[in-house]
Amino acid sequence: MDKAKSFDISKQQVFQAYEQVKAKRGAAGIDEVSLKAFEENLKDNLYKIWNRLASGSYFPPAVKAVEIPKKNGGVRVLGIPTVADRIAQMVIKNSFEDKVEGFFLPDSYGYRPNKSAHDALEITRTRCWKSNWVLEFDIVGLFDNIDHELLIKAVEHHTKSKWELLYIKRWLKAPSQKESGEVISRENGVPQGGVISPVLANLFMHYAFDQWMEDKFPKNPWCRYADDAIIHCKTLEEAKAIKKELKRRLENCKLELHPEKTKIIYCKDSNRRRNYQNIQFTFLGYTFKPRKAKGKNGNSFTSFLPAISAKARKHIYQTIREWRILWMTNKEITEIADMYNPIIQGWLNYYGKFGKRELTKVLEHINRYLVKWLRRKYRKFKTKRKDAEKYLKTIAKYGDGLFAHWKVGIKPS
Repeated sequence: MDKAKSFDISKQQVFQAYEQVKAKRGAAGIDEVSLKAFEENLKDNLYKIWNRLASGSYFPPAVKAVEIPKKNGGVRVLGIPTVADRIAQMVIKNSFEDKVEGFFLPDSYGYRPNKSAHDALEITRTRCWKSNWVLEFDIVGLFDNIDHELLIKAVEHHTKSKWELLYIKRWLKAPSQKESGEVISRENGVPQGGVISPVLANLFMHYAFDQWMEDKFPKNPWCRYADDAIIHCKTLEEAKAIKKELKRRLENCKLELHPEKTKIIYCKDSNRRRNYQNIQFTFLGYTFKPRKAKGKNGNSFTSFLPAISAKARKHIYQTIREWRILWMTNKEITEIADMYNPIIQGWLNYYGKFGKRELTKVLEHINRYLVKWLRRKYRKFKTKRKDAEKYLKTIAKYGDGLFAHWKVGIKPS
């Protein structure tokens, strides 16, 4: 029998956390121990995590600092915990999230059970039809600048569990380690990439923004997905007033409103004809702007609608180029499809929800690359582009399930 432990954490909680971490996979941390390597001695490794957590002797190692390129240039630094630390974090997340989830408001969509980015986009689309103005705002480095003292006050408001408080405080202080080996201490923020970071960021923003909006501006609908958020307004004057108050509010919470990325937008359409400098905004990879639409009677009109953003299109174009399909003349077309269908399907699943016509224009790019690939692979098509196009159409006709985008009708033309 195990000796009595300081904290009531069960082995079942640890095993459940392991199952969740395993399902999400993920890279190794600073110890370079992969999930596969961790599982080679699974029973002992899980026991060690449980023993340390339950005895109060668990101290998280530094997170691995990894630079991820942003779609619009620059880099975002992710903090990758070790596999063992991800499991330990998951134990605390599962316990703590149950206590705060019921307090979060319906219009907070990021990293929450049974809520998605598509849900946020859907409600935003509907509200843009009802309100003329949108205040789009951006917070300078939310995850890096969350104040620990204010966050812990919020945590303490929702749990009296000594072990939850102890480990949350320890994770907040866990340093990051660069590839060079340099260790950087943490005084503010939560590491992007941490298992428990999203629920902590949501809790902070619940008090910094969500509940504040409900209390201060109850007639103004809003939608937030992590640090990406918008507010709907009836008039320009109202939008300006809320922007001013929001700036002050975030400063009181030791956050900064991004001066260039925070904008007021006029939701222009056939019925809204006022001239204004900003008539579009981008939210969760979709750009909302005036677009041509057709009514049930067949008549054309202008509506304020979302479709894949220019940044997302550029990223997809760049990704397709990086596949270097033209140099794969040693492969068959079925092999190319097998290699890239998971990625193509991911684009379809996310960017095909709204404004599918715009995504079609992007994915047709793959078909053009396949034509060029045929001309390189087969000598008979080298100088006969139209013959290559015809051959690809034939392949698509009799194998329409070959590529994911062919299945939904984005076939060679």
